[in-house]
Amino acid sequence: MELPRYIPRSLEPVLVQASSEFPAVVLTGPRQSGKTTLLRHLFAERFGYASMDLPDVRHAAASDPRGFLAMHPSPMILDEVQNVPELLPYIKEEIDAHRSRPRQFLLSGSQNLLLLEQVSETLAGRVAVLRLLPLSSREARGQRDAPLPWEDGWDDRIPGGPSHLALWNELLRGGYPELWSTPERDLRLWHASYVQTYLERDVRSLRQVGDLSLFQSFLRALAARSAQLLNMSDLSRNLGLAVNTARAWLSVLEATHQIIVLRPYSANIGKRMVKTPKVYFTDVGTLCHLAGLGDAQSAAAGPMAGAIMETAVVAEVYKRLAHRGDLPTLHFWRTSTGVEVDLLVEAGQRLVPLEVKVSATPRPAMATGIRSLMADLGSKVTPGYIVHPGEVRLPMGDGIVALPFSDL
Repeated sequence: MELPRYIPRSLEPVLVQASSEFPAVVLTGPRQSGKTTLLRHLFAERFGYASMDLPDVRHAAASDPRGFLAMHPSPMILDEVQNVPELLPYIKEEIDAHRSRPRQFLLSGSQNLLLLEQVSETLAGRVAVLRLLPLSSREARGQRDAPLPWEDGWDDRIPGGPSHLALWNELLRGGYPELWSTPERDLRLWHASYVQTYLERDVRSLRQVGDLSLFQSFLRALAARSAQLLNMSDLSRNLGLAVNTARAWLSVLEATHQIIVLRPYSANIGKRMVKTPKVYFTDVGTLCHLAGLGDAQSAAAGPMAGAIMETAVVAEVYKRLAHRGDLPTLHFWRTSTGVEVDLLVEAGQRLVPLEVKVSATPRPAMATGIRSLMADLGSKVTPGYIVHPGEVRLPMGDGIVALPFSDL
């Protein structure tokens, strides 16, 4: 049987550098994002490997941490280490006891919140934390990382990406590596299995969920509200769910890297600003599956098209920055009168605004929100971008540029 094709990841050089500078590196990210594959691809020749997902290994590590580490000496890859938090203080002991010959541990986990609480308590100052998310669009196409349009070194001479329909097919597929390394996989079956096997498993391990069918309904309701202001009371009432339960489930989805919570940017400009967050699925393929979309034409022409495109842009920028080892700082802008910009990217001391449109024919009127933001915040805001699914780059006036999604 032919092995799946390995897809190079933008995080590779960052991970290698971190492993040379820190005695421990934590790699978090959603299940099936390629954490184990990446670690073993880069370090298998020098590092041992043990998975804490296996019951016998988990039991051995929890019952006798010192004995386990003695049998699995550094350098070592410890997969899904959040399953055995008892091991972390003994890893710290190993690191501290061998300062002259530093120990090396690569720790992976799909439950960010639980894992990082343990890490912050026991490995502070000794660990680098990195995130591996589903494939960015560039990674999926086999392209190396490059500057984003607002960064130094960006080359606007590079030709655009796929055609309009091909782009929507990519969005429907999503970014999980297995769907790109084995493209013959059935998309609907894979995503259905992912939701049932992995999301429910993570939710069960972090929160006691009695009614999994209600959790499925919660996921679908969340998908239907993607890219909208999220009113938790309204969502809970529609599902017959306690607000505290809905908030707990939302926190689990954020902790397991399934969603990105975008909070509004606040500025003291004498205007009332919206305080409600927006929620986006990290993988646009998961969003399309939960929305019941099975083909690209339905996705592109249906009522969810705008939310899908906006999710794709937010997730793409987030992944591009995270895969460099950065902590993305993203917001949106919305006043109480409805003036809105879909995405604000903090780039140093600047704010870069991006407005997302589902039309492949950009027009200057689409930049109204960005112009209003520039007037409100002045020089702090750079002339921004209208991101669309088409293939043309066009000036929109006032320094604002219309860009194809592929330029991200």
